[in-house]
Amino acid sequence: MDSKNSSLKFGFYSSIALTILTSLTFGFAMIAIPSSGPYCPENCMEYPYCDLLNYYPRDYYWMYLVIFQIFSFIIFVVTLHNNVSIEKKIFSSMSVAFALISSTVLLADYFIQIAVVPISMMKGETEGIALLTQYNGHGIFIALEELGYFTMSIALFFLAPVFSSTNSLNKSIRWILILPLILNTISFVLYSTKFGIDRHYRFEVASISIDWLFFIIMGVLISIYFKANKYGNLI
Repeated sequence: MDSKNSSLKFGFYSSIALTILTSLTFGFAMIAIPSSGPYCPENCMEYPYCDLLNYYPRDYYWMYLVIFQIFSFIIFVVTLHNNVSIEKKIFSSMSVAFALISSTVLLADYFIQIAVVPISMMKGETEGIALLTQYNGHGIFIALEELGYFTMSIALFFLAPVFSSTNSLNKSIRWILILPLILNTISFVLYSTKFGIDRHYRFEVASISIDWLFFIIMGVLISIYFKANKYGNLI
């Protein structure tokens, strides 16, 4: 019982940590006003984005936070997997697999952005930077974010069957886990239909916003779930 209670307590705190880190990251990302592309208000950068250091470090703060947010996401998913009954571990295992794929893609993407791009520009090593920088709407950074956050919504989707629909809280959690993949798919189809392969960062912004918004709601609800099951059987 003690080990079970410890696991439930760890799940509760991992849910709270994910909610807090996502909220902080979301807040810092909002102050990084787009400096190029379709959502840029004025004085927008154009290829080859030689003025990107004018926006350093303001546009990079949120990337440090998101790295810790992704770490907390992995811990959160693994904790849920550890508390799932044997017959449902096939679903939670799928979630862990997609969470690891998503996290690997995004962690590499963000760390390269903060560890390679600014210092390369400072040293005048500009060759290839235009393809790597976050300001390029059809560059590597945006493409990997699209892949990472879409895959993240798949990881959430596979967590949904883990929660039985026995009460209103469980039903709410199931829908919160299912909706990100549905909304991401609809967004991708709509933006691709309207803009073709020249989506720029429109879908990336939509996908991040969807996943992070549902992270915050999901973290709160699942923390309540862990708290409510502190002395009972989970999932």
